[in-house]
Amino acid sequence: MDGTMVDNTPYHFKSWQAIFKKYNKGTISAQTYYTQISGVPIMDTLKGLFMDADEIQLKSLLKEKEGLYKEFYGPYVAPVNGLENFLIELKDAGFKLAMASSATVDDINFILGHLPVRQYFDVIIDGNRVSKGKPNPQIFLKAAADLEIQPQDCIVFEDSIAGIKAANAAKMKVIGITTSHGAGQLQPANLIITDFTELNPHKITTLFEQDR
Repeated sequence: MDGTMVDNTPYHFKSWQAIFKKYNKGTISAQTYYTQISGVPIMDTLKGLFMDADEIQLKSLLKEKEGLYKEFYGPYVAPVNGLENFLIELKDAGFKLAMASSATVDDINFILGHLPVRQYFDVIIDGNRVSKGKPNPQIFLKAAADLEIQPQDCIVFEDSIAGIKAANAAKMKVIGITTSHGAGQLQPANLIITDFTELNPHKITTLFEQDR
């Protein structure tokens, strides 16, 4: 979802910058955010940042961080170009679709409250459904299992380095989208796009032809 369906990653970065500053955690560079935090469950990052915090404190920090993000991004929520048309084409072609996001249920509902695309997904997996975050492949394997599709027959859409590593570990095809990283950093992907206007069902089906 984050960075693939919506180009919201800069606003997540901005909210993390605010948290780092408020709690005297130093500064966070864009490189650190995009390589170490983006795509990773928020709670995992908070546990590493506030190692002495208990569960109640961590939940409060999560709520604060998400509140800042919604304040920053709320006025600008918009789909990545071509998203809805592409989802319609996939459904019409008989594809099964899952959203597998490290985000919280509240964060997912925030985005889907702005974008009219919930109905296209057969399965929605949130960060609470997994015990291991990306780059562990657990979230993608759960999505495949819920869809009743073999991992090798799945395609993942990812903008984060951790997400691409997770998709590769799951033995799935992966399409990288350059909302957060340049094409060079997404090279482990099978295909790299700028937005969804570059894709159609036939084009992504051809990714499997090399295996036949």
